[in-house]
Amino acid sequence: MLNGILLICLGILAVPSLLLSRKPEAKELLDKITPYQGWIGIMFCIIGIIRVIRCILSLDLLGFFPVYWCLWLATGLVAAALGFLLGYGFIQQYVLSENKKAAEKGAQLLDRLRPRQGRLGIAAIIIGVLYIISAITGPVPVL
Repeated sequence: MLNGILLICLGILAVPSLLLSRKPEAKELLDKITPYQGWIGIMFCIIGIIRVIRCILSLDLLGFFPVYWCLWLATGLVAAALGFLLGYGFIQQYVLSENKKAAEKGAQLLDRLRPRQGRLGIAAIIIGVLYIISAITGPVPVL
């Protein structure tokens, strides 16, 4: 359930305009979190990549719990993509500054993902809610 809550928070951080349109008083809270956005992004990018790798290594669960497995994979992919988007400035400053080729590839990936940031944020919120529901009900096996 914690994963779902964290994913919802990541989605809100990725789409602050959505939150501010509903609750204008949340601007103060978002302003406090903004300096840590790079660290939060890096953390979620790493967690997302690990989640995708673990999901692929557990491919045998797809036959027994297909909905849960797809939700697990979607969680990892969205977390990795949004984490990369939010943490790119940090990644560029500390990791990609020495390697020009990697910096170019990172900039190309950022250019492809940036227009989709709003959709990814909304997807993160939806997947987070589904993840919480799945944690409460438990995975349903295929008979």
